[in-house]
This record gives sequence, C-alpha cells and structure tokens, in this order.
Amino acid sequence: MPERFVLMPETRQQKSRNRQLRAFVRLYVSTNLRTLAVVASVEERLAALEAQVAGLVGERVGARPETGVTPEDVFWALDGLKQRIPADGTGALLYTGTVDTGDRHYDWQYGATVDDLLDDDWSALAGTLSALAHPVRLRLLREILGGRHGTADLAGLDGIGTTGQLHHHLRQLAAAGWLRSGARGHYDIPPERVVPLLAILTAARR
Repeated sequence: MPERFVLMPETRQQKSRNRQLRAFVRLYVSTNLRTLAVVASVEERLAALEAQVAGLVGERVGARPETGVTPEDVFWALDGLKQRIPADGTGALLYTGTVDTGDRHYDWQYGATVDDLLDDDWSALAGTLSALAHPVRLRLLREILGGRHGTADLAGLDGIGTTGQLHHHLRQLAAAGWLRSGARGHYDIPPERVVPLLAILTAARR
C-alpha cells in the first residue's frame, strides 16, 4: 500500500520562521552575487593592468636608441676622461659646465684624482657645505644667479624674512665662499663657484 503524506497547515510560528528563512536566503544569494560581480570586475581590471604593464615592458626592452646615437656619444665625457688618466690608477672625477644666465656666461671645468680626494680632510669642508643647508640661502643663491644682485631687490622677495635675517644669510654665504660682496650691497656668485654650486644641487636631486 503506497505511503500517504498529509500536509498539515502551518502554524503562526512556523510561518514566521519560514519568512525569516526565505529573507535570509534572498539576502545570502544577493550578497554573494554582488561579491562575485566585484571579484569579476577586479579580475578584469587586473588583467587590463597586466596587459598595459606587459606592453610598457615590451616597449622598454624592445626600444632602440635614436638614430645616430651610440654608446660613445652618450659617454663622451667619461671616455675622454679615461684617456687622460693612468690605467692603473684609482680613477678620477671631472665636472664641467657651460652656463648662460642672460647677462653673464660661465664656462668651467675641474678635475681631481680619487687619490687626492681620499687624502683630503673632508671634515674641513663641513662649513662650506653647511652654509648651503638652509632653504632661504639656496633661494638667495638662485635669485642672485638669476640676476637679482642688490640687497634691496632681495629684501623684497617673499619668505626671506627681516632685513637682519637677510644680511645674516648673505654673510654666511659670503664667509663660505659662495658669495662675493661688492659696493652698495651688491652680491655675486664667484665665477669659479657657479658650476660647482650647480653640480652640488644636481647631485642632491633624487
């Protein structure tokens, strides 16, 4: 004899539980669908980013130097220096530059062997370097190199401070050899200091 099932009417408590269960199931399904959509979107973005990176790397690896540019052209100064120093020595350094500020022109070159540099007392250079370790002094040097030579012009710059502070900075720079004072509050960077100053600033850049 086949089994018979009798459906009993739901009680009020069972109906409440069933509604809560159905609400929970809908929330669970909806949340997981949104999560899957977010994951798919992230994966698509990662794939696109990887493709872009791969393209950039390919361009960098496969890039060829410009027409007519050879390694000899790039390292012409270094190659010239190597030809002028002993092959069995510890090496040498060379810095050179040509600077045109509009009203003045500077050409400068200086070299030193590594042996001479290592034999020097580096602590004796602390005062020369520390004079540059102030943002106002660096700005003053830039302005003076750019054509502002008088204290009246320099005092009118924003952020320089009081007149007393301005003269203090100028004296410190002059004492360290970075400035040369003239008549009537006129200041210049000594010609032999222009390229070395720019070389120090270049070396300090990251």
